Amino acid sequence: MTFKIHRRQLTAVVAAALALGATASFAQASDKPLRMVLPVGAGSGVDTIMRAATPSLTKALGGQAVVIENLPGAGGITGTGVVVRAAADGQTLGVVSNNHVVNPSVFKKMPFDAINDITPISVVGATPFVLVVNPKLPAKNARELQALLKAKPDGYNYASSGNGTIIHLAGAMFVDAAGAEVRHVPYKGVGPMVAGLIGGQVDFGTAALPSVQPHIKSGALRAIGMLTAQRTPAAPEIPTFAEQGLPNFVVDAWFAVIGPKGLPPAIVDKTHGAVVAAFADPAVKQAMTNQGNTINISTPEQAQAAFKSELAKYATLVKKAGIEPE
Repeated sequence: MTFKIHRRQLTAVVAAALALGATASFAQASDKPLRMVLPVGAGSGVDTIMRAATPSLTKALGGQAVVIENLPGAGGITGTGVVVRAAADGQTLGVVSNNHVVNPSVFKKMPFDAINDITPISVVGATPFVLVVNPKLPAKNARELQALLKAKPDGYNYASSGNGTIIHLAGAMFVDAAGAEVRHVPYKGVGPMVAGLIGGQVDFGTAALPSVQPHIKSGALRAIGMLTAQRTPAAPEIPTFAEQGLPNFVVDAWFAVIGPKGLPPAIVDKTHGAVVAAFADPAVKQAMTNQGNTINISTPEQAQAAFKSELAKYATLVKKAGIEPE
């Protein structure tokens, strides 16, 4: 007996088989560690966040170990490139920040498409940015720092974690808002940048609050202002720049979980559910509060829309800040 299968039926059968195979593969591979690539250095805001959430993420994944791998370089392109090239089996994921959608505007040539070569899983939340100075500077607030910089054009410098990073862009935005002329000193990562600030090789810079808060508390760095719309409960004593007369100097530093292009829906759903569960854990929620992070987990669809919107927004900001593509 023979059966005739129409092309539409055959397509549906093949699609179902592929989806089932992908799901089965993910389940079988769950005894292997999940490789979570962070395209940032150790000690950065995203690194601090994910290390606090990793034990709960392991639990949410049914006991599957999660291995954090820091792969900084080229404003996050190095690490994200590893995720982009990984197999779409859910065993290699990444956590990116604003840099992911800033890079297409600051690099003339990208090795991958920031939108079409990834699978967004969720924009998890945002971490507050703060501008800090080396204590040798006499400025104690935004107006004093602005006056200091304007009184001596090109006499001071500001640090970043690399050319074209969100930290660079935030610093350039402050210089523009202050109407000053300041030299930019790029470092290779947040760790070296913070060391340069503490050592006095650079005068000021912006950074995620979790990466500099211990140094603010110890007096190694002085906080000038938060780049948030409102004060953060994690550091209520630090005023915002809006309070200090610079209402347009606000930077939202978000972070998101992504996978390689073509990640099957079943894996996206499972991973998204694990992220939701991990950040709902009381211990993680307390850690996020202590760090000043705001958690507001999006759906994969909302994440995709946010990436496209942020890409357009930063293209405009990069142009306004006068950052030339490299």
